[in-house]
Amino acid sequence: MIEKKMLVGGEWKDSAQKIEVVYPYTGEVIGKVPQGTEEDVYTAIERAKEGFRELSSMTAHRRYQVLMRSAELLEERAEEFAKTLVYEVGKTIKEARTEVARAIQTLIFSAEEAKRIHGETFPIDAHPNGVGKVGFYIRVPVGIVSAITPFNFPLNLSMHKVAPAIACGNAVILKPSERTPLTPIMLAEVLLEAGLPPKALSVIPGYGDVGKAMTTHPDVRVVSFTGSKKVGEIITRQVGIKKVVLELGSNSAIVVHKDGDLDKAVQRAVMGGYAIAGQVCISVQRVFVHEEVFEEFTKRLKEHVKTLRVGDPMDESTDVGPMITQGDVLRVREWIEEAVQKGARLEIGGVACAEHTALFEPTVVSLVSPETKLFKEEAFAPVVIVDPYREVEEAIKMVNDSEYGLQLGVFTNDIKVAWEFIKRAEVGGVLINEGPTFRVDHQPYGGFKNSGIGREGPKFAVEDYTEIKTVIFDLT
Repeated sequence: MIEKKMLVGGEWKDSAQKIEVVYPYTGEVIGKVPQGTEEDVYTAIERAKEGFRELSSMTAHRRYQVLMRSAELLEERAEEFAKTLVYEVGKTIKEARTEVARAIQTLIFSAEEAKRIHGETFPIDAHPNGVGKVGFYIRVPVGIVSAITPFNFPLNLSMHKVAPAIACGNAVILKPSERTPLTPIMLAEVLLEAGLPPKALSVIPGYGDVGKAMTTHPDVRVVSFTGSKKVGEIITRQVGIKKVVLELGSNSAIVVHKDGDLDKAVQRAVMGGYAIAGQVCISVQRVFVHEEVFEEFTKRLKEHVKTLRVGDPMDESTDVGPMITQGDVLRVREWIEEAVQKGARLEIGGVACAEHTALFEPTVVSLVSPETKLFKEEAFAPVVIVDPYREVEEAIKMVNDSEYGLQLGVFTNDIKVAWEFIKRAEVGGVLINEGPTFRVDHQPYGGFKNSGIGREGPKFAVEDYTEIKTVIFDLT
């Protein structure tokens, strides 16, 4: 049993109301944290004002030191963090260690950005009225950032919001998913030990009332949210005049052209489709394969999927762990049944591994109608659909036949074909001869359409977590 207190403006606080953390693999309660309230949020915001003044007055080099020391402390506790991720998320121990390693890199990149926050001059005398004047702008921290993160990467996605905001000199209030609050609280422990001003950070587990208080408060200047489109829409309607950064998921595609490397495409489809039981914003969900290689690709994909080991996420040999809840298993089974009823072909999988479990067999479904939920919506499950196409134009239309647009992978050796997708695919990232699940933590990451607004990656987050202040001197 892992029990943690929440952090409210530098004070570790308990409460009678608890949120239970459930291990998705067994259904057992493995942790408890306090359930935060609106009043906790209001207290955190008042203290954040003082924390912001203290943090923003620190030199860039000192903020760099705090973040670099945090990276060192996280590395020292890496295995503890990894095991906690397994228990709260259900991801495999291999996947959990990768997340910790990525979070360390996100900290380091954020620390480096703390030294690079600057403005530039601009030629005022280029305008007729600018005679005798010089000008420049600087970037200053916004003040208070509210961050809300999902269950699938509770450590690294929290890091992507908290660390760049700190690098800029902002105070942060973080609400992790109520399903996975443990590692975000542990992250706060690390940051405080590294020397972060205590009042500059709060981590408040809770539900919608906490999220609403965090996002609507007039003293909050930026709201950064990663999660569902439904909640993202609610946030945009209620926040008021603030900066909003949204990452709302996708149903990412791979295109395999007739000259593409089939073995590599299959490998990336498997890596991208079944990692963390398919519960990744850029999971491979839709694969469009040229008709000349469609049957061969599907055959190789099924053969590879058969080799995946599903089971205990703490077992070093496990490839696919459980989904987050049994309810999600039931949902995806219904989606698959709907697709089959409308003419799709179930190639492999499609069933829960056992009754009363969140384990779901890695699944491949082919010939899926664009009118089904499995094609149009975000499955967030270990399911990959495979459909054929004839012409590049058709494939581009199939990719764009989605309300989402996060990342796309294209396998081809024809630069002209690649360039058509680069120009015309309605997505935030196009990866040539790589799967859409690939991401390095300092890239500009975000999507088009209902996949969100803004970009993550420490350098690009700085743009959202700072304001531009223009300075003009009249030298006449």
